[in-house]
Amino acid sequence: MRIYISVDMEGVTGLVDADDVQPGGRDYERGRLMMAEDVNAAIRGAVAAGATDITVNDAHGPMRNLLPESLHPAARLIRGKPKQMGMLEGLTPEHDAVICVGYHSRAGALGVLSHSFMGHEIEDMWLDGRPVGEIGLAHATAGAIGMPVAVLTGDDCACAEMAEWDPSVTTVAVKYARDRFAAELRPADEARGAIEEAVAASLSVPPKSSAPAAGPSTLAVRWQSASVASMLLGIPGVTATDSRTVEAQGGVPGLYRLFGVWMRVAASLTNQAPYC
Repeated sequence: MRIYISVDMEGVTGLVDADDVQPGGRDYERGRLMMAEDVNAAIRGAVAAGATDITVNDAHGPMRNLLPESLHPAARLIRGKPKQMGMLEGLTPEHDAVICVGYHSRAGALGVLSHSFMGHEIEDMWLDGRPVGEIGLAHATAGAIGMPVAVLTGDDCACAEMAEWDPSVTTVAVKYARDRFAAELRPADEARGAIEEAVAASLSVPPKSSAPAAGPSTLAVRWQSASVASMLLGIPGVTATDSRTVEAQGGVPGLYRLFGVWMRVAASLTNQAPYC
């Protein structure tokens, strides 16, 4: 059984603030170790369920958060950027299931460290007219290549968002949002035990592959800055619906990769701190 694990940081056990998840933050070094402990719990669960091949993709920010020496030896690590498929780099049809560790709710939700990919630079996103963030877009992209999402961990708001997309996904709440930068925390050992148990139980039954999506989809993004939207119109296939919103059509995996290009353009035009 081949398992793919995408690891974000905002939804990791114990973390609630930008200083916990951004390089240079006063608690970042502790945060990256907490991140490793959550993913190691998921790896242990996968191994217990019989996984023989585990790929972990560091999917947060600079994508160099996980220290290789801190990772469980049963897994291989994809580290660094740029990556053509970003948070899903390395996911292939040969995998049997996807596990999302440390994920967070989308922009506009009152979840811990909620945002959609780029702090407040992205005001909203829609996939086929439905509001979407990192959770929904990852789920749709995995499904488009036939990969089921088996487990997601994060705060209770992230778990609720996943349930709205696919109630069959097992979710583990490691903290409960009190506000965007405050949460009631589960004890670390309890949270990691819950992650390990959920992954082992979910994978103990052979995951059912999702049916690849048929037909084109539409991805739309509303940016804070009209200059970003204007610059993106230079990319073939990108159209504007208003001065700050652009969209494109195509297969979901291709749209996911295209969206990565949009973010690199936006990053070159803006210099605003996330989470403010």
